[in-house]
Amino acid sequence: MTRTLASSPTAADPAPTRLPLLDVLRGAAILGTLLTNVWIFTSPGAEWGVLIGDTVAPSFASFPDTVGSVLRLLANGKFLALLTLLFGVGLAIQHASAARRGLPWPGRYPRRALFLLGEGVVHFVLVFAWDVLMGYAVTALLVAWLLTRSRRARNRVMWWALGVHLTLMALLTTALVAAGDQGGDTPSRAVRDLYAHGSWGEQIVFRLENALALRLEPILTFALLVFLFLLGVRLFRAGAFGQDATGRRIRTRLLRWGLGLGLPISVAASLVGSELFLLDRYVGGPLTALGYIGLTGVLLDRIGGTGPLTRGLANVGRAALSGYVLQNVLCVLVAYGFGLGLTHRLGDRWQPWWVIGLWAAVCAVLMAGASWWLRRFGHGPLESVQRWALRR
Repeated sequence: MTRTLASSPTAADPAPTRLPLLDVLRGAAILGTLLTNVWIFTSPGAEWGVLIGDTVAPSFASFPDTVGSVLRLLANGKFLALLTLLFGVGLAIQHASAARRGLPWPGRYPRRALFLLGEGVVHFVLVFAWDVLMGYAVTALLVAWLLTRSRRARNRVMWWALGVHLTLMALLTTALVAAGDQGGDTPSRAVRDLYAHGSWGEQIVFRLENALALRLEPILTFALLVFLFLLGVRLFRAGAFGQDATGRRIRTRLLRWGLGLGLPISVAASLVGSELFLLDRYVGGPLTALGYIGLTGVLLDRIGGTGPLTRGLANVGRAALSGYVLQNVLCVLVAYGFGLGLTHRLGDRWQPWWVIGLWAAVCAVLMAGASWWLRRFGHGPLESVQRWALRR
């Protein structure tokens, strides 16, 4: 159903003030998501290794292993949850923009969501199996409709979604604990050879043949996606990202509760073993993401937002879609066999240092590239294509 929002539909309605914190958070979420995915690209089992536990088992046997495990702990599920929550914030901003102009809602937004779904399908098939765009597009269609309902109805859906998610994670974790620690399977020779020596076309065929298994995450976490989208809407409307006293007060609470609860859950789950991986990624991760919002906000309040790092993150955040896709393309070309094939060439000899170096290099490219592009154009490359296509 399309609903016309009660608002003054004057052309002079001012555009909303841009919230600098949101751009920085989006940039941090994009680069933080890369810090999770880079370990997938540089594992012999690559995208398939996630399903068999080849890329998730922490190890503290040596200093290099400890460094790699700590970085994965700080990133795993945290920045993905942050990115998801910020997508809900973006949806709330678009809804508010439509309200100011007196435009119907959801109006044309479903077209945008369906276009994003198409982009996600292309990204999944051609680049990276663990794409997030498809899940976001489907969730956005539901949440866009929920924004036409009452606040009470949205809150009821939000808390029910959280309950369903926590129940599912508890059941799956119980099953994993009952099954015992299998130690993680080793990717088959065929899978290793596919990513070490296979062609781009062979990898595309592999993704299509195993599409259901490789799309398992957004299916199992759909309730979490709905909850985080609606939580993003709620935080935005509460003023959590503003530069006033209300925003600072909310962010301080997020910092205390998010890091105070989320990090201990993730640390405990990592130390116990791979049986609690779901608790780390899908329970501790979202809680810690709230803490990261608070931490980023507190740091920006104290040091300001004029430094080169802050500007670089903000520019990546303004071109988040382009940055997300580009970072995966760059890692594919560096790690897989049809590109430089560094995963096979370097193996475990330079772990985790070359992986950290790859992450840092791609981050630098994204920040420099986004800054250069946005000095010349108003939107990122893929964002511009999307706007052009939807206008037509």
